[in-house]
Amino acid sequence: MISSLLVSALLALSGPAAPSVSRAGPPEDPGYRIGPEDVVQVSVWNNEAMSRTAPIRPDGKISLPLINDVQAAGLTPMELRERLMQRLIEYIPHPEVSVVVTEVRSFKIAVIGQVPRPDRYELRSAATVMDVLAMAGGFTDFASRSRVVVIRSSGDKTERIPFDYEKVRSGDPSQANFRLRPGDIILVP
Repeated sequence: MISSLLVSALLALSGPAAPSVSRAGPPEDPGYRIGPEDVVQVSVWNNEAMSRTAPIRPDGKISLPLINDVQAAGLTPMELRERLMQRLIEYIPHPEVSVVVTEVRSFKIAVIGQVPRPDRYELRSAATVMDVLAMAGGFTDFASRSRVVVIRSSGDKTERIPFDYEKVRSGDPSQANFRLRPGDIILVP
């Protein structure tokens, strides 16, 4: 009886088996990363002189009293919070800091090639390849819908991620309609 209860409990905790469907495309982003031109509000509890709204400069840094320049671009708001607390500890005992992204201005995606409106699009929230293709007006008559490529740069490495619009449209599980990241370029041949 105990062994059957144990087996039942383990099955209930593990949930249904996940289907083994392989999806093409990059893994999902773990969270929003601050970028140049974004605006953050830094609040230091019980210290109005240190609290302020700061734009992220093109070099990716913000400037704050006492601690001067701090790298912000590339960090999540929580990572920036931790970095600020570490820098402030020498001036304020037990600093409590909060970081809020008040304006997203760094999430820019370029669409080039065979679309009616090739351009650089400034997004305010997460978007998929299909979302941005719709913003660009879809495809021109001569576009190769099955050979779309997303070009993604990460540091000094550039990755080419194939995207087959026809497979996504038909519901083929081998092609995911994945989320884009700031700086991605969609190339429609």
